[in-house]
Amino acid sequence: EYFKERGHRIIPSSSLIPKDDPTLLFTTAGMVQFKPMFAGTVRLDYTRAATVQKCFRTSDLERVGKTKRHCTFFEMLGNFSFGDYFKKEAIEYAWEYSTKVVGFPVEDVWVSIFENDDEAFDIWKGHIGVPERKIVRLGREDNFWGPAGDSGACGPCSELYLDRGPAFGCGSPDCRPGCDCERFLEFWNLVFNQFYQDETGKQTPLPRTGIDTGMGLERLACIFQGVNSLFEVDTVRKILDHICRIAGIQYKDNEKKDISIRVITDHIRATTFLICDGVLPSNEGRGYVLRRLLRRAARHGKLLGCNRPFLYEVADTVIANYGEAYPNLVEKRDLIKRVIRLEEERFIETIDAGLEILGNLINKHRAEGALPGEDVFRLYDTFGFPLDLTREIL
Repeated sequence: EYFKERGHRIIPSSSLIPKDDPTLLFTTAGMVQFKPMFAGTVRLDYTRAATVQKCFRTSDLERVGKTKRHCTFFEMLGNFSFGDYFKKEAIEYAWEYSTKVVGFPVEDVWVSIFENDDEAFDIWKGHIGVPERKIVRLGREDNFWGPAGDSGACGPCSELYLDRGPAFGCGSPDCRPGCDCERFLEFWNLVFNQFYQDETGKQTPLPRTGIDTGMGLERLACIFQGVNSLFEVDTVRKILDHICRIAGIQYKDNEKKDISIRVITDHIRATTFLICDGVLPSNEGRGYVLRRLLRRAARHGKLLGCNRPFLYEVADTVIANYGEAYPNLVEKRDLIKRVIRLEEERFIETIDAGLEILGNLINKHRAEGALPGEDVFRLYDTFGFPLDLTREIL
């Protein structure tokens, strides 16, 4: 509503399968559906847009469950400009929305900029009035974004952080955005698209500059709802609680089994949306990623004592929580549950046979500290036991 009132066209979320973009397996950010507009190859009848985009990323897959904030599926709030406004207006919108609409205390908001972006520095300090000590210059790894895929728009960015206080910090007097502790929570990224990067990595100035911002809905909800984990946000927590009821356990946030609960919570949310958007289990590409998520979730279910198909039941809770915003989930409920259950049943047969063989192999080669490649391949080729699952168990 805020951006609609400021001349932005409200665009529905696109599919998790990018349209006409062979450089990406999945939609990883809100700007993906707008890549042609940023590149200047497509012109529309609007130059400002805002979306709530469903996104899927596997870059942090191995950390999902082990932390309270890593996930594969999330929703990204974003506002975009295609040759319309640029840094000054984007920063003004972000500051006003954060401090006046959301209501973050001005004194608790810090910002970061790309190390040599003096223009952004001057806007934050001279125009907005942020004290210089609260404007942190960071390098390319932190504050230069893009492109999404092998080629596309990219540029320096500026991020907004909320200072949660010394209780969340590391105690260092130099603690500030960029520190690895939990004190400064990044909640919004403003990307200033100035360049086009081709497949070779060469960057050339864009004919028209653009704005691409991203703010995680779950992270914003964490702050609003006063919880310290995305798994405790109301909609996500309901999924987690359903898993606990099936397993007959409690989520105590301090035990090893909570890792399994978080893995299942994330993966069933992601797989429900992936199947709804047309991804089906297979041995390659998107289908393999989906199969891997379902099998990881099923294995963690076994660690919790769930030795029967159960993920398809939890999908009902995902659909109940997100069906109003994404009606396709309700329309495709039967398909989603059928695909999940069939994959669960198939995997239970595979894993029961494979786990016994793998256990014997581990005992046989424990002294060596490694499993021979031919044994790992035989597990996969003869018994269908996935390589990544073998590696994870080892």
